[in-house]
Amino acid sequence: MIRVVLPFHLRALAQVAGEVPLEVPTPVTVRTALDALEARYPMLRGTIRDQVTKERRAFLRFFVGEEDWSLEPADKLLPEAVISGREPLVVIGAIAGG
Repeated sequence: MIRVVLPFHLRALAQVAGEVPLEVPTPVTVRTALDALEARYPMLRGTIRDQVTKERRAFLRFFVGEEDWSLEPADKLLPEAVISGREPLVVIGAIAGG
């Protein structure tokens, strides 16, 4: 079981509070974690990734521990700390402006 932390606006859309626990089939990657998240919360489809290309939306970032995984391949295996649930996969809404 992994844990996913969503930004406030996505938690509100999915009607969840706090972290989202998910059963993710192996291999556990960002792609399979997001597939499981979207299957459980269909209202999130298209909000984190484009529905057709499955590419990350521009103003969202993925963090594993203190590392930015936003540009990592979606099929890269997540570390054991995330797979075991010790650390969450964090989705953060980026801030832009000037």
